[in-house]
Amino acid sequence: MIELTVDNFEEEVLKKDKPVLVDWWGETCENCLAIMPAVVELSEKYGDSLYFTKFNTSQKKVRRFCIQHKIMGLPVISIYHNGEKVDEVAKDDCTKEKIEELIKKYI
Repeated sequence: MIELTVDNFEEEVLKKDKPVLVDWWGETCENCLAIMPAVVELSEKYGDSLYFTKFNTSQKKVRRFCIQHKIMGLPVISIYHNGEKVDEVAKDDCTKEKIEELIKKYI
């Protein structure tokens, strides 16, 4: 999985030729850390059809960037395609099953 920053987000997410999954997470978000192994497992299963990335919202100076991408709570799993966010699951809906359903819609 590609580690995203504000500096590489455009290149690694917005300019890709196939859908990109972004796992928005935070270092103090227990639910984010709990779902992370499932996201890694899904990346191994679907990595040929979808780019898998993760964005640590605990990085310095990313609050405005997160708000710009409408990330208001965690965890959030977003799908970007052709430079735009097209779908996401958030908070209590961030289960392995729901994330896999989301992935299957875009591959």
